[in-house]
Amino acid sequence: MDLINGLHTFIRVVETGSFSAVAREGNASQSAVTRQVAQLEDHFGVRLFHRTTRKLSLTDDGQDLVVRARHLLEQAEDLEDRFGKNGGAPTGLVRVGVPVGAALLLVTDFTALVSRHPGLSVELVVSEYADDLVAERLDVALRFEQPADTSLVSRALTTMSSAPVAAPAYLERRGAPSHPSDLLNHTCIVQEVGPDSNHWAFTGPEGAVEVEVTSAFRSNNSLVVRQAALSGYGIALLGDPLTVTEIRAGRLYRLLPDYVARRRKAFVVYPSRRHLAQRTRVVIDFLVEEFRLLEQRLQDGRTWGENEATWLV
Repeated sequence: MDLINGLHTFIRVVETGSFSAVAREGNASQSAVTRQVAQLEDHFGVRLFHRTTRKLSLTDDGQDLVVRARHLLEQAEDLEDRFGKNGGAPTGLVRVGVPVGAALLLVTDFTALVSRHPGLSVELVVSEYADDLVAERLDVALRFEQPADTSLVSRALTTMSSAPVAAPAYLERRGAPSHPSDLLNHTCIVQEVGPDSNHWAFTGPEGAVEVEVTSAFRSNNSLVVRQAALSGYGIALLGDPLTVTEIRAGRLYRLLPDYVARRRKAFVVYPSRRHLAQRTRVVIDFLVEEFRLLEQRLQDGRTWGENEATWLV
């Protein structure tokens, strides 16, 4: 049997908890996946899973094989990276989990990265929220909080800000708020991220200020919220990566320049491994450098003045 391929299949069944899910991933039949695992059991002479109609769980031997198989597969990947036909060049697929705003900013740079490394492939898995790296088969992820999973390595990149923004059409019609409390008299657009989504917190000359805005329109997707702001509907609180291009083009304006909205630290997160694949190391180094440059690009922004638009430096 193909031991390496069989171990890959076994690990994915453990990670997904489902033979059918692994079959869908590989565009194969469930019976083919089941047969691969059965061949592994025959090869090692042990039972790997307890199977019932409702639950799939590992036996003690299966649990032991998971640890050893992951180590073996990492060693195999490392050998391929170091001694494969590409002579040490990064090769293979790296799946990167990124929030929407970061994906929009980095897509051009990612395409440049794969152009520089012909053997490298990158798949951006775009999600607003934290993902399970193992279940989603992510090699690397960008996160805006320290991961709770201590088995993951996290490397701080930069601190990202958010700000209330609105389109010129809305500001010409309704004017701009001068204090966070003025938002209570404005049309706001809420990005739904949890029970406190409509609690907008700021820090200003008088200290911390929190406003509970009301909204007749909200969405759990930041792109939808940004589009509503661009249409002139109202004011949205969005992260700088999602608005920097629109602000520089004058399609959105940053409001309340004397107040700082929530700030979140960005991390690059990846599984803890003794031997990190070269392709993954290349992508991690790329992200570190890109966020260093991104921090510089986010320094300038437009704010809506009393009579005209001005540049903040």
